[in-house]
Amino acid sequence: MPEVTAPYQPGTPCWVDLAAPDQQAAIDFYSQVFGWTGEIGPAETGGYAVCQLNGKPVAGIMAAVPMGGQPAPPTVWTTYLAAADADATSQAVTKAGGTILMPVMDVMTLGRMAIVADPTGAVCGLWQPVDFPGAGIVNEPGALIWNELNTTDPSAAGAFYQAALGIENAPMEGAEHYYALTVDGRPVGGMQPMSEQMPADTPSHWLPYFSVTDTDATVEKVTAAGGAALQQPFDMMAGRMAVVTDSQGATFAVIKPKPMNQG
Repeated sequence: MPEVTAPYQPGTPCWVDLAAPDQQAAIDFYSQVFGWTGEIGPAETGGYAVCQLNGKPVAGIMAAVPMGGQPAPPTVWTTYLAAADADATSQAVTKAGGTILMPVMDVMTLGRMAIVADPTGAVCGLWQPVDFPGAGIVNEPGALIWNELNTTDPSAAGAFYQAALGIENAPMEGAEHYYALTVDGRPVGGMQPMSEQMPADTPSHWLPYFSVTDTDATVEKVTAAGGAALQQPFDMMAGRMAVVTDSQGATFAVIKPKPMNQG
């Protein structure tokens, strides 16, 4: 069901956001590609834009600017994992060998967040919801459908996420070297070793997938809006997908999923 009506279970990807040097250009790009609506937010939220699809929050876009003496964040999509207690989860992250990049902080009355890195270097957010649970629509064209960890060490990463967030992993049937990430037995994402097709200096990372009705047509929209295809559309077990960058270089994947009853 595309509309999210129940709280996200801890460990489940619940939100994604983008840091972009030109925030308005990023909003315009995703509006053109996915039909999102959004505008730069008020100063008290740092201008953070909560983009919507069909009237529901779908993703965030913020300006990539230096904050608190720190350099501007890279132009990337960040996956947030739900946490029942951000402070306790941060402690578990450290104990399991991860790194705290941004300590737990309150986001007004919306929730509590932190930014962490796993032992292989992949960065993700933690989100403890208060007034804002996360994405209000998923698994629908234009919305988030999958989050994938590409890592230099699946064994170390898998052990970390299980210890820190209770995310279990197991080889995915029919997909060589691919692991399903599960929470309470339900698949919430995937994990695979870094592809040899990626540049040698590519760090471990979480990659968001957005659902589309036509992968090829979406890639055409991406390139028309100033983006590029890193991996042209191809068929795989879950559907027809492509890996692309937006007009400012942030990487994401798009997929037209196979109907569930067709395997």
